[in-house]
Formats: sequence, structure tokens, C-alpha cells
Amino acid sequence: MSIYTPQELSGIDISRIPNHIAIIPDGNRRWAKKQKEGRSFGHSKGANAIIETIKAAKELGVKTVTFYLFSTENWNRSRLEISTLMLLFRQFLDRHSAEMLAEGVSVKTIGDIARLPKKTAKSIQHTCQLTSLNKSITMVLAFNYGARDEMCRAVQKIIENHYEQNKQLEITENLISQYLDTAPWGDPELFIRSSGEMRLSNFLLWQLAYSEIYVTETLWPDFNKMELLKAIATFQSRKRRFGGK
Repeated sequence: MSIYTPQELSGIDISRIPNHIAIIPDGNRRWAKKQKEGRSFGHSKGANAIIETIKAAKELGVKTVTFYLFSTENWNRSRLEISTLMLLFRQFLDRHSAEMLAEGVSVKTIGDIARLPKKTAKSIQHTCQLTSLNKSITMVLAFNYGARDEMCRAVQKIIENHYEQNKQLEITENLISQYLDTAPWGDPELFIRSSGEMRLSNFLLWQLAYSEIYVTETLWPDFNKMELLKAIATFQSRKRRFGGK
């Protein structure tokens, strides 16, 4: 059964759905404060919104959704919040892995997960392996990810793989793109940020060069299928010129 009614989809051109959407699910802590609850409550509700968003995206025909969950800069938060987030990540994956398997969601990651606690990394690896054969939609989770760190790692890999073979190697945009974490899915056509923040926050700086940007004042725990439709409707209302006329 479709989660959207024909009326809800009346203004959407299904033939022009973005293949790849990148999302910064921001506002969990502010939402919790408004509810007079602790931060962990906001993060937990935000996790539910991720599941609902991936289901809605799959329904519309989106192929990939990348969520920015924990940045390289987030290590500057308090130890208590970091440990709480790592626990919530584990619980999120453990609780929803069977559901994602049933929904046809393939879970992948970008970023350097080597620094994550062993239990969290193990849950990530288990979920990725469990859902590896799914084809309906890919959910990419950015853990310990930073765009500048990604670029540094990409350049390092290029040097390691090519320098000794060809000291005159030509560095091109295509070559660098092949070594970025997102190489399997290409650049996002649409970038969504919740909670009204107007920053990229070191997220996919290379890949978002020509993405359409949609910012909503909605705090992430309140983000739902209709908010996703609004973002896609806005995307479809724009003419993508890529620097041309």
C-alpha cells in the first residue's frame, strides 16, 4: 500500500525525482529542549524520522539518500553526549536492521569508522552486510565524516595507487571523484538541511557543487513524508543550468 495519496502526489512529476538526496538531519537537540526533554530523547525521535524518510524516498523512486549523522567535528562535544550518540546509533541499527532488510534498503557508510567504538562499528558492519543484497534504495550513513578529511584521504589513495606507476599523473576532477567516499552513488542532485541552518558544515563539499539546496525551518524529528515532498517540489520548480544559460 502506498504511503502517499494521489492527491498528495498531484503536484509531483514522478519522472523528475532526484536519484540522490543528501540530508543534514539537524535540530534534534532543539526539538528536545522544546519538549522539555533530554537530548537523547531528541536524537531518538530523530532516528525515527530517518526511517520514515527513507521509506518515503523509496516510495517516490529515489535511489540513494545520504544522511550526515556524526561529523569529524562532533568529537568536540561532551563525552557524555558522544557516548549517548554512539549507543543510540547501535540501538537504531539493531532495532531497525530487520525492517530495513524487509523494505529492500541497502545500508552503506561513508567516513572513517575506524575511530568509532568497537560495538558501534560492529553494529554498522553487521547491518551493512545484512542488507548488502537489497536493491530498492541505498541509505548511506555518514559516520565520523568530514568533507575535508574525505578529500585528504582521496588524495592519499591517489598517491598510493598511482605515484610509483606514473609520476606524471594528471589530476582531473574525474580522477578525484573516483576516490571519494560517494563514488558508487554519484553527486546528490538535492541537498536538504532541516532546522533552518544555512551552512554546509563540512558535508560533501565536492559533491554538492551543483546540487539544489533546500533549507526548511522544520526541526528534524518533525520531518516527514510531506516535508520530503515539499523539498522535491521545490527541486522540480528550479531550472538546473550547471553554469550555463
